Amino acid sequence: MAIVCGIDLGSRSVKIAVMESSSEGLPPQLKRLERLDTIGFYREYGRKVQGKLVVDFKALGLPEVDCLVSTGYGRNTLEVAGGETIPELKAHVRGAIFQTGLKDFTLVDLGGQDSKIIAVKNGRMVDFQTNDKCAASSGRYLENMANVLGMTLEELGDHAADPVELNSTCAVFGESELIGKIVEGEPMPRLAAGVNATIVKRILPLLRSYTSDIIVFTGGVAHNKAVRELLREGTAKEVVVPREPQFNGAIGCAIYGFEELGEEED
Repeated sequence: MAIVCGIDLGSRSVKIAVMESSSEGLPPQLKRLERLDTIGFYREYGRKVQGKLVVDFKALGLPEVDCLVSTGYGRNTLEVAGGETIPELKAHVRGAIFQTGLKDFTLVDLGGQDSKIIAVKNGRMVDFQTNDKCAASSGRYLENMANVLGMTLEELGDHAADPVELNSTCAVFGESELIGKIVEGEPMPRLAAGVNATIVKRILPLLRSYTSDIIVFTGGVAHNKAVRELLREGTAKEVVVPREPQFNGAIGCAIYGFEELGEEED
């Protein structure tokens, strides 16, 4: 039996997945999931030593592991000491395949500050698009808009019907446009639906060149029920959300670790 730790160094949060192989020939099992604020994680549990990120796993309460694999938003500047670093696209594909059991799909990952669309065929990445220059289709956009509306993210995700038209393609100007709609007296449910619809409207053009009938939806935005519904309606495709959409990258790192150890089943 082996224990592997996968770490996704995200822009807004750090996700950690600890997985253990089974002596009975079953797939690896999730033993622990942790999500921490990125700044707090670096301040309390990480320090840079000779160009690498040294993580205080004991302070995190994590067990000793046989393999450590990391990826994420900080991968270009910080390599986790004692482990291997893999590209985030590879990590997310591995995670999606493991969590869904699918090998042919389009992966849509909307994270805290970036978005990724990946075409997967026969378990391999064949095409992709990424956007980390603008937060307009990310979790940060939803957080900002929910604050303007005085709603929680959970409340925001309850509204998909009769959305107000929001045309700004910039997250910053989008707030001003939303405030203007509030001043005009638009009902809050329509405004919330408009925010959710805007997220989907921005990614639909990017999905036109992807032919799979199945979309695997991951990242923190996948928790938004309204965005899921609007994505399904807008694409007329099946939308599959894994059990742990926000931990998909960390889980993918762990699965890669088992592959390197030779313990992941075909």
